[in-house]
Order: sequence, then C-alpha cells, then structure tokens
Amino acid sequence: MVVRFFPSDGERASGEGERRRSAARGGRRPAGEAAIAYLPGAAPSEKARAAAAAVRSLAEADAEAERAAGDRALEKAREKAGKRASNVSLHQLARRGMSRWELEQVLRKREVDEAVAAAELDRLESVGLLDDEALAVSLVYAARARKGQGRQAIERELRRRHIDEAAIAVALEDYDQEEELGRATEVAVKRVAQLRDADDQAAERRLWGYLQRRGYSGETIGAAVAEAMRARHEAR
Repeated sequence: MVVRFFPSDGERASGEGERRRSAARGGRRPAGEAAIAYLPGAAPSEKARAAAAAVRSLAEADAEAERAAGDRALEKAREKAGKRASNVSLHQLARRGMSRWELEQVLRKREVDEAVAAAELDRLESVGLLDDEALAVSLVYAARARKGQGRQAIERELRRRHIDEAAIAVALEDYDQEEELGRATEVAVKRVAQLRDADDQAAERRLWGYLQRRGYSGETIGAAVAEAMRARHEAR
C-alpha cells in the first residue's frame, strides 16, 4: 500500500509548474520519472466494489424512473391537448358546417398545437364529421334553392371557404344552365314587381345589378331581365 503525504505549498506550486511543462511537452514525463504505482492492497475491496455497483444501480433506477415519469407527464399533456382540440372542433361543427381549412383556422386561433390539430382534423375526416365534398353539395343546394344565386357566386363562395377544387367540381357537375336561367327569371320577375315606382330604364338597370350580385352570367341576366320586363309590361 502506498502512503502519500500532502505536499507543501511550495511543492504544490512546483508540481503545478511541472504539470504545465509536461503538458507543453505533449504529456511526456521527464526521463527517470515513473508513474505512481499502487500496490495490490491499495485496490478497492470486493465489498467496496459491490457498494459502488449498488450505488450505480440505484442511480440508473432513479434515472429510469425520472424518464418514465416524464413520459407519463408528456402523454397526459398530449391527451389533454387532444381532448381540448376535440371539444373545440365539435362545438364549432355543431354550430354550422365547416371546411377543413376553416376549422384549422379556428384551432390555430385557439392556440392548439399544430400536430394535435392535424391529428384531430384527420380523425374528424375519418369518421365523416368533416367532409368538404358533402359541405360543397350542401352549400350549392342552399345557394340555388334558398338564395337564388348563380353559378359564379356559388363558385366564389366555395373558394372563399377554401374547399378543394375537386370537391367544387363534384358539387357542380350536375349544374343545369337551363335550370339556372329559369331560376334567374323567377328572381327577376319577383324583383321587378317591387320596382313599381321606377321607370323601365331604371328598373332594367336595377335588375341587372341585382342579378349580377347573385352571380349570374351576363347571358343569363340578359334573358332573365328581358322576360321580367315583358311580364312587367303585360301586368300594366
């Protein structure tokens, strides 16, 4: 067993200087200087090694427990975020039909994590609660039957709501131009009846503007206005 005494301050300074000089020489020791060798009795005992192993095992177990706790906390946080995204989405969809893009904007404004929002949107699409094609068909029907809008206005509205072009094409594939002319004429006749105080020129001008705002084409408007003015003259 090697017994060493603590060096004096002078020895420390001398030793520190020597270590620096040794480092400058690339770590080589001066000739004749040997490394300190410990006798076998100075090595840790079996008991000490077992104790050190036990300490390492406990440290590793603690680290693993901390990682597991962190994983559980992260999983709970993700689950909570997912539930919040679901609650926000279902509340919005219960109020009115929304496109995927529209609901995505709502989730973004509510500061829902982007990955969580994407997963929720995919889930809603997979169960049919979010369907741009079905929404497009519904909007086309409402615009034509209830609002008396023409194809151009309908297309603008669908694009404003960022519905996919393919879904728009599907919703409008059965669009009947003759049916649109009949609807535009019906709208024009009803409107011209409300313009009793306007002369023919003013009534015609107002009918054009009214139908244009509803998205009818120029050709359709011309035919509808002509029919409405004919009905106006016959009613006099």
